[in-house]
Parts: sequence; C-alpha cells; structure tokens
Amino acid sequence: MTLKLIRNAYEAALTMTAVLLCWGVALWLEGVAGLHTDVLVLAVALTLTLANTQRTADTRRRLTAVVLLPVTAGASIFVGRLIGAHYVLGAAVFTAGMALAIWIRRYGPAATKAGTLLALPLVTLLVVPGPALPAKAQSGLVTWGWAALVGALACAGVWLVQGMGDRFGPGHWRAEPGPEQPPSRSRLHPRPSTRMALQMAAGIAAAFTVGHLLFDDHWPWVVLTAYVAASGNRGRTDVLRKGIERLAGATVGTLLATGIALVGVTGHTAVALMFAVLAVALWLRPLNYAYWAAGMTCALSLLLGYFGQDALSLLPTRLEGIAVGAVLSVASAWWLLPVPRARRRQPVLGTTSPVS
Repeated sequence: MTLKLIRNAYEAALTMTAVLLCWGVALWLEGVAGLHTDVLVLAVALTLTLANTQRTADTRRRLTAVVLLPVTAGASIFVGRLIGAHYVLGAAVFTAGMALAIWIRRYGPAATKAGTLLALPLVTLLVVPGPALPAKAQSGLVTWGWAALVGALACAGVWLVQGMGDRFGPGHWRAEPGPEQPPSRSRLHPRPSTRMALQMAAGIAAAFTVGHLLFDDHWPWVVLTAYVAASGNRGRTDVLRKGIERLAGATVGTLLATGIALVGVTGHTAVALMFAVLAVALWLRPLNYAYWAAGMTCALSLLLGYFGQDALSLLPTRLEGIAVGAVLSVASAWWLLPVPRARRRQPVLGTTSPVS
C-alpha cells in the first residue's frame, strides 16, 4: 500500500504540474488578449482530463490528440452556446455527441480513443461556469478559435510534462504503451457498444429533462452525474457502485466545502486551495472513486465562490442533483438493453472527465 501511495503521488504530481503549466500560460493569454476568466477554467479542465487518457499513449495517439482535441474543443463551444439559446436542441446535440463517442468504439482501439477525445470538451461544458469567451469577442469564429487554442495548449502541456517525467523520473515508473487489443466479436444483438451508447443517451436525455424542470440553471449537476455513473460502463453493478460512490464522496466534499465557506476563504487563497484539493483527490483517486468525487465537489464549490456565487447555499441543491443524476443513470443501465455479465469485459468510455 505504501508503494502504491508513493506511485500515486508521483502520477498526481505529473498531472498537477501539467495543469499548473497550462493554467499559467492561459493566465498570461487572458491578460494579453483580454480573454474572459472562464478560459482559465477551460484550460484546467481539459488538461486535467487529458492527462489521464494520454499517460500511456504512444506518439501516434498523442499526435491524434493534438489534431482532434482543438477541433472538438472549438465545436463544444458551439454546443454550449446552442444549449444557452435553444435548450432542447442543444441538449439533443450534446446527447448525440456523447452517444456517438461510445458507439464508434466498435471500429477498434483508434476509434475508441477518438471517441474519448470527442467526449472530453463536451464534459467540460458541464464544469466551466460559462463559455470560454474573450471579453470583447463578437464573432463565434473568434470564440471557437480561442477554445481550439486552449485545446492545443492542453495537449502540449500534458505531452511536455509526461515526456519529461518519463525521461528523468524513476525508470521503473515509466509509462509504457500497452498492446492494442482488437475489438472482440459479439453475438449479442444489438452489439454491446450500441446498447451502452443507447443507455448513455437515455440517461443524459432524462438528466437534461429532469434537471431543467427541477433544478433550473443548475441542470449541469444532474447531467454530469448521469454521465459519470455510466462512463466506463461494465454492467449494472458497476453503474450502481459508481453512483453510490459519487453520492457518498459528494456528501463528504459538501461537508468539507461547508467548513471552508464558514472560514471565509475567498479570492486567490480559494484558487490555491482548489489546486491543493485537486492534488490530494488525484493522489487518492486510484484507491477509491469516492475520494475523487469528494475532492471535485469541494473544488467546484471553491470555483463557484470565486466566480461570486453563494456556494454554501447551493451545496444542498448540488447533492440533490447528484442523487437524481445517479438514479437516472442506474435506471437506464438496469432496464434499457442491459449487457449480460459475459459481455462486460471492456469499458466503453473511460472515466476521464474532470469530475469522473
């Protein structure tokens, strides 16, 4: 256990180094180009998410990420603005994109990785408290351009830090790309990838609907939990377990955030504390997902406070949204085309979101 904690600390340090590097460059861009502060959140979210998926990637996969992530990041801004202007249409596009990211894995490992890169920027829409817009930008093309630049920045930062870590870090901890397994053939109809894509689509669509009706502007908490519980779906029990762990972790994170709010931590101190909480959550995440859920709940509460929202009063609503999202995801996995136990060997979409 001690060796595992040390290895986890090393990996968490690499990830947080990449996050802080990209955050620093984005902070410089914000001042030079007059960008909105949300661009910093986008940079952190994409870097944090990408670091997990690229840790054992070979050169070809990294080059693929450099090409695909900026494109999908720019497109995700369009989806975010569409949700704001036409909620139903935007929700439908978002749901279709998440389902597509799972469905295309039937075409092999390369398609699976491309699906993950498609999903990452969409998930950040549920975390970033507003579009990553330059303050004076009036054109949608400018908006997409800045988002694409942040996507490229995240790729470069992760690639640089992880490469330096493998070059100069402990040799026995060096990440090596594993062999790509060809997609297994299944006699199940519809195929497992199709079933899980439909489960994800149903869960997210229900979360959009219920979230908007019951939680108004806080619908992202419901949708995000529905996604997290269903991502990497290995079957009914797996979805139920992750739903329970996310709710338990969020409850602990809520209590921690409540204590921090009562102390009155604000401004730059809150930002520093947010990064510290993320580092600890990354360190403990491999031991149990509940640690990550607790850390992310606390960090997001600090983020809301930084943007001027009353995070303390919103914490009960956040827990309610998480509980509803978990129930919707579990219901979808259990009752809509469930996958038999023998077909649960391969994850559909890794839990790679900033809050997953």
